[in-house]
Amino acid sequence: MRIERLNQENKTALKEMLEKRSTNHFEEYEKTVQGILEDVKKRKDEALFEYTKKFDQVVISKETVRVTEAEIAEAMTQVPSEFIGVLERAAENIRTFHEKQKRISWMDMKEDGSILGQKFTPLEVVGVYVPGGKAAYPSSVLMNIIPAKVAGVERIVMVTPPGRDGKVNANTLAAAKIAGIDEVYKAGGAQAIAALAYGTESIPKADKICGPGNIFVALAKKAVYGQVSIDSVAGPSEILVLADETADPLYAAADLLSQAEHDEMASAIMITTSSELAEKVLKEAERMAGELERSEIIRKSLDQFGMIFVADTMEEAIEAANEIASEHLEILTKDPYEIMTRIKNAGAIFLGQYSSEPLGDYFAGPNHILPTNGTARFFSPLNVDDFMKKSSIIAYSYEALEKAHKDIIFFAKQEGLTAHANSIQVRFPEG
Repeated sequence: MRIERLNQENKTALKEMLEKRSTNHFEEYEKTVQGILEDVKKRKDEALFEYTKKFDQVVISKETVRVTEAEIAEAMTQVPSEFIGVLERAAENIRTFHEKQKRISWMDMKEDGSILGQKFTPLEVVGVYVPGGKAAYPSSVLMNIIPAKVAGVERIVMVTPPGRDGKVNANTLAAAKIAGIDEVYKAGGAQAIAALAYGTESIPKADKICGPGNIFVALAKKAVYGQVSIDSVAGPSEILVLADETADPLYAAADLLSQAEHDEMASAIMITTSSELAEKVLKEAERMAGELERSEIIRKSLDQFGMIFVADTMEEAIEAANEIASEHLEILTKDPYEIMTRIKNAGAIFLGQYSSEPLGDYFAGPNHILPTNGTARFFSPLNVDDFMKKSSIIAYSYEALEKAHKDIIFFAKQEGLTAHANSIQVRFPEG
Protein backbone atom coordinates (compact mmCIF):
# COMPACT_ATOMS: atom_id res chain seq x y z
CA MET A 1 0.00 0.00 0.00
CA ARG A 2 1.35 3.42 -0.87
CA ILE A 3 0.37 7.09 -0.74
CA GLU A 4 0.06 9.23 -3.86
CA ARG A 5 -1.17 12.72 -4.60
CA LEU A 6 -4.46 12.35 -6.49
CA ASN A 7 -4.37 13.41 -10.16
CA GLN A 8 -5.99 12.41 -13.41
CA GLU A 9 -3.12 10.18 -14.42
CA ASN A 10 -3.20 7.96 -11.36
CA LYS A 11 -7.02 7.93 -11.32
CA THR A 12 -6.94 6.47 -14.80
CA ALA A 13 -4.21 4.02 -13.83
CA LEU A 14 -6.24 2.90 -10.82
CA LYS A 15 -9.36 2.23 -12.87
CA GLU A 16 -7.32 0.24 -15.39
CA MET A 17 -5.73 -1.75 -12.58
CA LEU A 18 -9.09 -2.58 -11.02
CA GLU A 19 -10.58 -3.54 -14.38
CA LYS A 20 -7.93 -6.26 -14.77
CA ARG A 21 -9.69 -8.17 -11.98
CA SER A 22 -12.91 -8.64 -13.98
CA THR A 23 -13.98 -11.90 -15.63
CA ASN A 24 -13.17 -10.35 -19.01
CA HIS A 25 -9.53 -11.22 -18.34
CA PHE A 26 -9.84 -14.95 -17.69
CA GLU A 27 -10.29 -16.23 -21.25
CA GLU A 28 -8.09 -19.25 -20.53
CA TYR A 29 -10.84 -20.74 -18.36
CA GLU A 30 -13.77 -20.05 -20.68
CA LYS A 31 -13.23 -23.11 -22.88
CA THR A 32 -13.17 -25.41 -19.84
CA VAL A 33 -16.32 -23.86 -18.44
CA GLN A 34 -18.13 -24.05 -21.77
CA GLY A 35 -17.26 -27.74 -22.06
CA ILE A 36 -18.73 -28.45 -18.62
CA LEU A 37 -21.89 -26.51 -19.42
CA GLU A 38 -22.48 -28.37 -22.67
CA ASP A 39 -21.75 -31.75 -21.08
CA VAL A 40 -24.24 -31.23 -18.24
CA LYS A 41 -26.82 -29.87 -20.68
CA LYS A 42 -26.47 -33.04 -22.74
CA ARG A 43 -25.97 -35.76 -20.12
CA LYS A 44 -27.66 -34.08 -17.13
CA ASP A 45 -27.31 -35.99 -13.83
CA GLU A 46 -24.73 -38.38 -15.24
CA ALA A 47 -22.33 -35.55 -16.07
CA LEU A 48 -23.14 -33.65 -12.86
CA PHE A 49 -22.23 -36.65 -10.71
CA GLU A 50 -19.04 -37.29 -12.68
CA TYR A 51 -17.83 -33.72 -12.22
CA THR A 52 -18.67 -33.85 -8.51
CA LYS A 53 -16.50 -36.93 -8.16
CA LYS A 54 -13.72 -35.33 -10.23
CA PHE A 55 -13.61 -31.91 -8.57
CA ASP A 56 -14.98 -32.56 -5.06
CA GLN A 57 -13.84 -36.17 -4.64
CA VAL A 58 -17.34 -37.14 -3.54
CA VAL A 59 -19.58 -39.82 -5.00
CA ILE A 60 -23.21 -38.73 -5.16
CA SER A 61 -26.25 -40.25 -6.82
CA LYS A 62 -29.90 -39.51 -7.46
CA GLU A 63 -30.60 -40.90 -4.01
CA THR A 64 -28.04 -38.73 -2.18
CA VAL A 65 -27.74 -35.51 -4.19
CA ARG A 66 -30.55 -33.78 -2.33
CA VAL A 67 -29.91 -32.79 1.27
CA THR A 68 -32.51 -34.43 3.48
CA GLU A 69 -34.47 -32.86 6.32
CA ALA A 70 -32.57 -35.17 8.66
CA GLU A 71 -29.25 -33.78 7.41
CA ILE A 72 -30.49 -30.22 7.95
CA ALA A 73 -31.70 -31.11 11.45
CA GLU A 74 -28.31 -32.66 12.23
CA ALA A 75 -26.55 -29.54 11.01
CA MET A 76 -28.68 -27.36 13.27
CA THR A 77 -27.46 -29.34 16.27
CA GLN A 78 -23.83 -28.89 15.22
CA VAL A 79 -24.02 -25.09 15.10
CA PRO A 80 -23.55 -23.30 18.45
CA SER A 81 -26.85 -21.98 19.80
CA GLU A 82 -25.29 -18.53 20.15
CA PHE A 83 -24.59 -18.44 16.43
CA ILE A 84 -28.12 -19.65 15.67
CA GLY A 85 -29.36 -16.64 17.61
CA VAL A 86 -27.10 -14.27 15.67
CA LEU A 87 -28.29 -15.75 12.36
CA GLU A 88 -31.92 -15.35 13.41
CA ARG A 89 -31.45 -11.71 14.44
CA ALA A 90 -29.55 -10.91 11.23
CA ALA A 91 -32.25 -12.66 9.20
CA GLU A 92 -34.94 -10.57 10.85
CA ASN A 93 -33.08 -7.34 10.02
CA ILE A 94 -32.59 -8.44 6.42
CA ARG A 95 -36.23 -9.47 6.09
CA THR A 96 -37.50 -6.19 7.59
CA PHE A 97 -35.37 -4.10 5.23
CA HIS A 98 -36.40 -6.03 2.13
CA GLU A 99 -40.10 -6.01 3.05
CA LYS A 100 -40.00 -2.25 2.46
CA GLN A 101 -38.90 -2.88 -1.15
CA LYS A 102 -41.88 -5.00 -2.11
CA ARG A 103 -44.15 -3.41 -4.69
CA ILE A 104 -47.76 -4.09 -5.60
CA SER A 105 -49.49 -4.25 -8.96
CA TRP A 106 -51.36 -1.14 -10.04
CA MET A 107 -53.87 -0.03 -12.66
CA ASP A 108 -54.89 3.45 -13.73
CA MET A 109 -58.33 3.89 -15.33
CA LYS A 110 -59.12 7.01 -17.34
CA GLU A 111 -62.49 8.52 -18.16
CA ASP A 112 -62.32 7.39 -21.80
CA GLY A 113 -62.30 3.74 -20.69
CA SER A 114 -58.59 3.07 -21.17
CA ILE A 115 -56.77 1.14 -18.47
CA LEU A 116 -53.00 1.07 -18.06
CA GLY A 117 -51.11 -0.71 -15.35
CA GLN A 118 -48.31 -2.94 -14.22
CA LYS A 119 -48.51 -6.44 -12.81
CA PHE A 120 -45.77 -7.74 -10.50
CA THR A 121 -45.28 -11.51 -10.50
CA PRO A 122 -42.61 -13.38 -8.51
CA LEU A 123 -40.34 -15.79 -10.35
CA GLU A 124 -41.31 -19.44 -10.01
CA VAL A 125 -37.89 -21.05 -9.45
CA VAL A 126 -34.73 -19.34 -8.20
CA GLY A 127 -31.38 -21.09 -7.88
CA VAL A 128 -28.97 -19.91 -5.19
CA TYR A 129 -25.30 -20.85 -5.48
CA VAL A 130 -23.35 -21.06 -2.21
CA PRO A 131 -19.59 -21.74 -2.14
CA GLY A 132 -18.30 -24.57 0.04
CA GLY A 133 -15.19 -25.27 2.06
CA LYS A 134 -13.29 -22.29 3.44
CA ALA A 135 -15.35 -19.92 1.30
CA ALA A 136 -18.65 -20.91 2.93
CA TYR A 137 -20.33 -17.69 4.01
CA PRO A 138 -23.70 -18.11 5.77
CA SER A 139 -24.23 -14.35 5.51
CA SER A 140 -24.52 -14.69 1.72
CA VAL A 141 -27.06 -17.49 2.20
CA LEU A 142 -29.30 -15.08 4.10
CA MET A 143 -28.75 -12.25 1.63
CA ASN A 144 -29.74 -14.37 -1.38
CA ILE A 145 -32.65 -16.38 -0.02
CA ILE A 146 -34.51 -13.81 2.08
CA PRO A 147 -35.21 -11.24 -0.70
CA ALA A 148 -36.49 -14.08 -2.89
CA LYS A 149 -38.78 -15.24 -0.09
CA VAL A 150 -40.04 -11.70 0.44
CA ALA A 151 -40.73 -11.43 -3.30
CA GLY A 152 -42.89 -14.56 -3.07
CA VAL A 153 -40.75 -16.95 -5.13
CA GLU A 154 -42.48 -20.33 -5.11
CA ARG A 155 -39.40 -22.57 -5.14
CA ILE A 156 -35.93 -21.59 -3.97
CA VAL A 157 -33.25 -24.17 -4.73
CA MET A 158 -29.78 -23.98 -3.21
CA VAL A 159 -26.73 -25.73 -4.65
CA THR A 160 -23.47 -26.01 -2.76
CA PRO A 161 -20.46 -28.34 -3.07
CA PRO A 162 -20.21 -31.10 -0.47
CA GLY A 163 -17.15 -31.67 1.66
CA ARG A 164 -14.96 -34.76 1.35
CA ASP A 165 -17.30 -36.44 3.83
CA GLY A 166 -20.25 -35.94 1.48
CA LYS A 167 -21.89 -33.44 3.81
CA VAL A 168 -22.72 -29.77 3.39
CA ASN A 169 -21.20 -27.14 5.69
CA ALA A 170 -23.33 -27.02 8.86
CA ASN A 171 -23.34 -23.20 9.09
CA THR A 172 -24.52 -23.01 5.49
CA LEU A 173 -27.41 -25.39 6.15
CA ALA A 174 -28.38 -23.58 9.35
CA ALA A 175 -28.50 -20.24 7.55
CA ALA A 176 -30.51 -21.77 4.71
CA LYS A 177 -33.01 -23.26 7.16
CA ILE A 178 -33.45 -19.94 8.97
CA ALA A 179 -33.82 -18.08 5.66
CA GLY A 180 -36.55 -20.48 4.51
CA ILE A 181 -34.89 -22.56 1.80
CA ASP A 182 -37.07 -25.08 -0.04
CA GLU A 183 -34.46 -27.51 -1.43
CA VAL A 184 -30.70 -28.01 -1.08
CA TYR A 185 -28.52 -30.03 -3.47
CA LYS A 186 -24.92 -31.22 -3.18
CA ALA A 187 -23.44 -29.71 -6.30
CA GLY A 188 -20.83 -27.03 -6.89
CA GLY A 189 -18.74 -25.34 -9.55
CA ALA A 190 -19.68 -24.69 -13.15
CA GLN A 191 -21.52 -28.01 -13.22
CA ALA A 192 -23.98 -26.77 -10.59
CA ILE A 193 -24.63 -23.61 -12.59
CA ALA A 194 -25.26 -25.79 -15.65
CA ALA A 195 -27.73 -27.91 -13.68
CA LEU A 196 -29.68 -24.81 -12.64
CA ALA A 197 -29.54 -23.29 -16.12
CA TYR A 198 -30.66 -26.36 -18.07
CA GLY A 199 -32.17 -28.68 -15.47
CA THR A 200 -31.27 -32.31 -14.81
CA GLU A 201 -33.24 -35.32 -13.63
CA SER A 202 -32.56 -34.26 -10.03
CA ILE A 203 -32.16 -30.48 -10.06
CA PRO A 204 -34.88 -28.24 -11.51
CA LYS A 205 -34.22 -25.60 -14.14
CA ALA A 206 -34.21 -22.17 -12.54
CA ASP A 207 -35.56 -18.89 -13.87
CA LYS A 208 -32.74 -17.01 -12.17
CA ILE A 209 -29.38 -17.92 -10.63
CA CYS A 210 -27.81 -15.81 -7.93
CA GLY A 211 -24.98 -16.12 -5.46
CA PRO A 212 -21.18 -15.74 -5.39
CA GLY A 213 -18.56 -18.27 -6.48
CA ASN A 214 -15.05 -18.72 -7.82
CA ILE A 215 -13.92 -17.77 -11.32
CA PHE A 216 -15.43 -20.96 -12.82
CA VAL A 217 -18.80 -20.19 -11.26
CA ALA A 218 -18.63 -16.56 -12.37
CA LEU A 219 -17.76 -17.51 -15.96
CA ALA A 220 -20.50 -20.16 -15.99
CA LYS A 221 -23.10 -17.62 -14.83
CA LYS A 222 -21.91 -15.22 -17.49
CA ALA A 223 -22.18 -17.94 -20.17
CA VAL A 224 -25.74 -19.03 -19.30
CA TYR A 225 -27.10 -15.48 -19.03
CA GLY A 226 -29.95 -15.27 -21.51
CA GLN A 227 -30.83 -18.90 -20.99
CA VAL A 228 -31.68 -17.81 -17.45
CA SER A 229 -31.43 -14.55 -15.58
CA ILE A 230 -28.53 -13.98 -13.17
CA ASP A 231 -27.90 -11.49 -10.40
CA SER A 232 -24.51 -10.31 -11.66
CA VAL A 233 -21.02 -11.50 -12.52
CA ALA A 234 -19.39 -10.49 -9.26
CA GLY A 235 -15.77 -9.46 -9.06
CA PRO A 236 -13.42 -9.33 -6.06
CA SER A 237 -14.50 -7.30 -3.06
CA GLU A 238 -13.60 -3.62 -2.80
CA ILE A 239 -13.86 -0.69 -0.41
CA LEU A 240 -13.27 3.02 -0.80
CA VAL A 241 -12.92 5.17 2.32
CA LEU A 242 -13.58 8.87 1.77
CA ALA A 243 -12.12 10.82 4.70
CA ASP A 244 -11.16 14.24 5.95
CA GLU A 245 -8.93 15.30 8.83
CA THR A 246 -11.61 14.38 11.40
CA ALA A 247 -11.43 10.65 10.64
CA ASP A 248 -9.94 8.25 13.18
CA PRO A 249 -6.89 6.64 11.48
CA LEU A 250 -7.35 3.42 13.48
CA TYR A 251 -10.94 3.02 12.28
CA ALA A 252 -10.07 3.88 8.68
CA ALA A 253 -7.19 1.41 8.57
CA ALA A 254 -9.23 -1.37 10.18
CA ASP A 255 -12.03 -0.86 7.66
CA LEU A 256 -9.65 -0.99 4.71
CA LEU A 257 -8.21 -4.28 5.98
CA SER A 258 -11.68 -5.73 6.50
CA GLN A 259 -12.01 -5.99 2.73
CA ALA A 260 -8.38 -6.75 1.93
CA GLU A 261 -8.69 -10.04 3.84
CA HIS A 262 -11.31 -11.40 1.40
CA ASP A 263 -8.75 -12.43 -1.20
CA GLU A 264 -5.55 -11.32 -2.88
CA MET A 265 -7.49 -9.48 -5.61
CA ALA A 266 -9.63 -7.42 -3.23
CA SER A 267 -9.03 -3.69 -3.37
CA ALA A 268 -8.80 -1.25 -0.45
CA ILE A 269 -8.59 2.43 -1.36
CA MET A 270 -8.73 5.61 0.67
CA ILE A 271 -9.11 9.14 -0.65
CA THR A 272 -8.51 11.89 1.86
CA THR A 273 -7.89 15.61 1.97
CA SER A 274 -5.42 15.20 4.84
CA SER A 275 -1.79 14.20 4.26
CA GLU A 276 -1.37 13.70 8.00
CA LEU A 277 -4.29 11.26 8.10
CA ALA A 278 -2.90 9.39 5.09
CA GLU A 279 0.41 8.78 6.88
CA LYS A 280 -1.30 7.65 10.08
CA VAL A 281 -3.64 5.29 8.25
CA LEU A 282 -0.75 3.74 6.34
CA LYS A 283 1.13 3.20 9.60
CA GLU A 284 -1.89 1.62 11.31
CA ALA A 285 -2.65 -0.57 8.29
CA GLU A 286 0.92 -1.89 8.17
CA ARG A 287 0.85 -2.62 11.90
CA MET A 288 -2.52 -4.42 11.87
CA ALA A 289 -1.77 -6.33 8.68
CA GLY A 290 0.98 -8.21 10.50
CA GLU A 291 -1.23 -9.04 13.49
CA LEU A 292 -4.37 -10.38 11.81
CA GLU A 293 -5.02 -14.03 11.05
CA ARG A 294 -5.20 -13.63 7.27
CA SER A 295 -2.13 -11.40 7.16
CA GLU A 296 -0.62 -13.02 4.07
CA ILE A 297 -3.76 -12.44 2.00
CA ILE A 298 -4.11 -8.90 3.38
CA ARG A 299 -0.54 -7.98 2.50
CA LYS A 300 -0.83 -9.31 -1.05
CA SER A 301 -4.12 -7.48 -1.54
CA LEU A 302 -2.70 -4.20 -0.26
CA ASP A 303 0.49 -4.58 -2.30
CA GLN A 304 -1.47 -5.08 -5.53
CA PHE A 305 -4.68 -3.12 -5.08
CA GLY A 306 -4.25 -0.97 -1.99
CA MET A 307 -3.88 2.80 -2.38
CA ILE A 308 -4.17 5.99 -0.36
CA PHE A 309 -4.75 9.13 -2.41
CA VAL A 310 -4.41 12.64 -1.06
CA ALA A 311 -6.74 15.10 -2.80
CA ASP A 312 -6.37 18.87 -2.79
CA THR A 313 -10.09 19.42 -2.11
CA MET A 314 -13.10 17.38 -0.99
CA GLU A 315 -14.75 18.19 -4.33
CA GLU A 316 -11.85 16.48 -6.10
CA ALA A 317 -12.10 13.51 -3.73
CA ILE A 318 -15.85 13.14 -4.33
CA GLU A 319 -15.36 13.33 -8.09
CA ALA A 320 -12.80 10.52 -7.90
CA ALA A 321 -15.09 8.41 -5.73
CA ASN A 322 -17.87 8.76 -8.28
CA GLU A 323 -15.51 7.75 -11.08
CA ILE A 324 -14.31 4.66 -9.21
CA ALA A 325 -17.90 3.65 -8.28
CA SER A 326 -16.84 1.34 -5.47
CA GLU A 327 -18.80 -1.63 -4.16
CA HIS A 328 -18.53 -0.28 -0.59
CA LEU A 329 -18.07 3.41 0.17
CA GLU A 330 -17.40 4.64 3.69
CA ILE A 331 -17.66 8.36 4.39
CA LEU A 332 -15.58 9.36 7.42
CA THR A 333 -15.92 13.13 7.40
CA LYS A 334 -17.18 15.90 9.66
CA ASP A 335 -20.57 15.89 7.90
CA PRO A 336 -20.99 12.53 6.10
CA TYR A 337 -24.65 13.19 5.31
CA GLU A 338 -23.79 16.28 3.28
CA ILE A 339 -21.09 14.39 1.40
CA MET A 340 -23.52 11.51 0.76
CA THR A 341 -25.85 13.81 -1.19
CA ARG A 342 -23.07 14.32 -3.73
CA ILE A 343 -22.30 10.63 -4.21
CA LYS A 344 -23.74 9.27 -7.45
CA ASN A 345 -22.02 5.90 -7.81
CA ALA A 346 -21.62 3.37 -4.99
CA GLY A 347 -23.04 -0.04 -4.15
CA ALA A 348 -23.55 0.66 -0.45
CA ILE A 349 -22.77 3.87 1.44
CA PHE A 350 -21.70 3.79 5.10
CA LEU A 351 -21.97 7.06 7.00
CA GLY A 352 -19.85 7.97 10.00
CA GLN A 353 -17.28 6.30 12.22
CA TYR A 354 -19.69 3.75 13.71
CA SER A 355 -21.01 2.45 10.39
CA SER A 356 -18.13 0.14 9.58
CA GLU A 357 -18.52 -1.95 6.41
CA PRO A 358 -18.90 -5.32 8.21
CA LEU A 359 -22.13 -3.94 9.68
CA GLY A 360 -23.56 -4.20 6.16
CA ASP A 361 -21.94 -7.56 5.48
CA TYR A 362 -23.66 -9.28 8.35
CA PHE A 363 -26.33 -7.54 10.28
CA ALA A 364 -27.85 -4.17 9.40
CA GLY A 365 -30.31 -5.48 6.81
CA PRO A 366 -29.45 -3.93 3.40
CA ASN A 367 -28.18 -6.52 0.94
CA HIS A 368 -24.43 -7.14 0.82
CA ILE A 369 -24.53 -8.53 -2.73
CA LEU A 370 -23.35 -5.40 -4.49
CA PRO A 371 -22.08 -4.24 -7.89
CA THR A 372 -18.29 -4.47 -8.27
CA ASN A 373 -15.62 -3.36 -10.74
CA GLY A 374 -17.21 0.04 -11.31
CA THR A 375 -20.61 -1.40 -12.24
CA ALA A 376 -22.22 0.65 -9.46
CA ARG A 377 -22.46 3.28 -12.20
CA PHE A 378 -25.44 1.33 -13.57
CA PHE A 379 -26.20 -1.66 -11.29
CA SER A 380 -27.85 -1.80 -7.87
CA PRO A 381 -27.58 -4.11 -4.85
CA LEU A 382 -29.54 -7.36 -4.97
CA ASN A 383 -33.12 -6.55 -4.03
CA VAL A 384 -36.71 -7.82 -4.08
CA ASP A 385 -37.26 -6.51 -7.62
CA ASP A 386 -34.59 -8.92 -8.84
CA PHE A 387 -36.94 -11.79 -8.06
CA MET A 388 -40.04 -10.36 -9.70
CA LYS A 389 -41.21 -9.86 -13.26
CA LYS A 390 -43.12 -6.80 -14.40
CA SER A 391 -45.88 -7.15 -16.98
CA SER A 392 -47.52 -4.14 -18.58
CA ILE A 393 -51.33 -4.08 -18.67
CA ILE A 394 -53.19 -2.35 -21.51
CA ALA A 395 -56.97 -2.30 -21.95
CA TYR A 396 -58.73 0.18 -24.26
CA SER A 397 -62.43 0.67 -24.82
CA TYR A 398 -63.84 1.35 -28.28
CA GLU A 399 -64.06 5.04 -27.44
CA ALA A 400 -60.46 5.22 -26.26
CA LEU A 401 -59.10 3.40 -29.30
CA GLU A 402 -61.22 5.49 -31.66
CA LYS A 403 -59.62 8.61 -30.27
CA ALA A 404 -56.10 7.27 -30.92
CA HIS A 405 -56.53 5.01 -33.95
CA LYS A 406 -55.53 7.47 -36.66
CA ASP A 407 -52.32 8.37 -34.84
CA ILE A 408 -51.44 4.68 -34.48
CA ILE A 409 -52.14 3.93 -38.13
CA PHE A 410 -50.05 6.89 -39.23
CA PHE A 411 -47.19 5.88 -36.92
CA ALA A 412 -47.21 2.27 -38.20
CA LYS A 413 -47.14 3.39 -41.84
CA GLN A 414 -44.19 5.66 -41.12
CA GLU A 415 -42.31 2.53 -40.06
CA GLY A 416 -43.48 0.62 -43.12
CA LEU A 417 -45.43 -1.89 -41.02
CA THR A 418 -48.73 -1.97 -42.86
CA ALA A 419 -49.98 -5.09 -41.05
CA HIS A 420 -49.69 -3.15 -37.83
CA ALA A 421 -51.74 -0.36 -39.37
CA ASN A 422 -54.26 -2.85 -40.70
CA SER A 423 -54.71 -4.40 -37.24
CA ILE A 424 -56.09 -1.06 -36.09
CA GLN A 425 -57.82 -0.11 -39.36
CA VAL A 426 -60.04 -3.26 -39.44
CA ARG A 427 -61.65 -2.06 -36.24
CA PHE A 428 -62.64 1.20 -37.91
CA PRO A 429 -63.68 0.31 -41.47
CA GLU A 430 -65.40 3.66 -41.88
CA GLY A 431 -62.02 5.39 -41.74
